[in-house]
Parts: sequence; C-alpha cells; structure tokens
Amino acid sequence: MTKNPPIIKLDNASKTYFLGEEEVKAVVNVSLQIHKKEYISILGSSGSGKSTLMYLIGLLETPTSGKIYLNNKDISKMPDQELSKLRNEYVGFVFQSFNLINKFTILENVLLPTKYSKEKLNFSPQKKAKDLLKKFGIYDRKDFFPNKISGGQQQRTAIARALIMNPKIVLADEPTGNLDSKTGPEILKLIENLHKEFDTTIIMVTHEKNIADRAKKKIYIKDGQIADKYL
Repeated sequence: MTKNPPIIKLDNASKTYFLGEEEVKAVVNVSLQIHKKEYISILGSSGSGKSTLMYLIGLLETPTSGKIYLNNKDISKMPDQELSKLRNEYVGFVFQSFNLINKFTILENVLLPTKYSKEKLNFSPQKKAKDLLKKFGIYDRKDFFPNKISGGQQQRTAIARALIMNPKIVLADEPTGNLDSKTGPEILKLIENLHKEFDTTIIMVTHEKNIADRAKKKIYIKDGQIADKYL
C-alpha cells in the first residue's frame, strides 16, 4: 500500500465548454495525482487551460468526461451541495483579485468559510481568525474594510481566509498578479512558509516561469493538455 496516497487524483479528466455553438476544449484527458505536503506549480500561458484545471482540482468544476477522486472516492458526478461541503472542508483558495467582500471587515472576511460549514467546528472561529491575522501582521487592520488597506494586506487577508478551515490543499491562482514588485515576493514567501510550517499541499497556478520554478514539482499545460510534468 502506498505510504502517501493521493488526496486528489484526475483520471483522463476533460472539461468542455460551449460559447454559443463553438466548442471549447479547455482541459483534455488530463491524468495526475496530488499528494499530501506537495508544493506544485501549474504553468501555462493565457488560454492554456490552467485555470480550468485548477477549478477541477479545487472541486469548483466537474469533468465533462473522465474521473476525479478525492481520497480514492469518485466525486465526478457528485451533486453540487455535497461538492460544496467537501470543497469547504478540503480546499482553500487564494485568487489574484483577492475576492474579498467590501461590505465586510477584514475579520469578517476571514471568518466567512466558517459560516458555510454545516458541521460543528472543533475550534473557535474568532480565536483562529485573530491568530491568523496576528501571524500575518495585519491584526491591527481587523476592523478595516478591504478597500481601506493595501493590496498586500488584502492578499494576506485572503490567505488567512483560505486557512481558517484547516484545508488539506491551498490553491493559489496568480496570487501575485495584482501586487507590486516588492509585495509579490513577500506573498510568495508567506505561501511557501505555510507549506513548511503547516504541511499544507500548495498548488500555484501561474504564467510566470520564475514563479513556477520555486515549486518542487512543476506541471506545464498547453492547449488543455499536460505537455511536460517536469520543466
């Protein structure tokens, strides 16, 4: 038996969209395995299919064909409600555009995933959120609204929100895309420290090779297919 079985496994997974009558094959017959504690980058140009692949891995999309397994359980045809529950439990997301809600304070934004949980939590959401904000150096901004803090502080808030439910996987989609040349590397370092400190599986989606090269395992996607797993 494998000592480190995959958390997520894609088996010939494809995703096709229709734009009007035009068929768009965003992901084509992708097979890969993602294991606990891995730090992976998915590298591809705009339109390569890397974001759609991330949505499949993050349980935001289901495949048009092929299979996706979570802890060896086939979730390919699982109803949206069940998928949403698994996603909240297993996956944390960090997006390029931060995706914070401006009418909520920084603290309230971090707490959001706990509000969607149907299960009784085994931790204090308030304490956990405050501890994360302290850890990321933005506790003094907890009562501010997102549009009143810097881009770097917004991304730190987004990372805290991604971690509040103790996810097995953190998916970072171009996390430095909206940050300046000084703040971007700070955020990358922060994400890498999470990988080391919490043993979190990190999947970084990027179009920049120098960022992809920081990961221990690299997947190159072109025209919706994996062209070379190791660049």
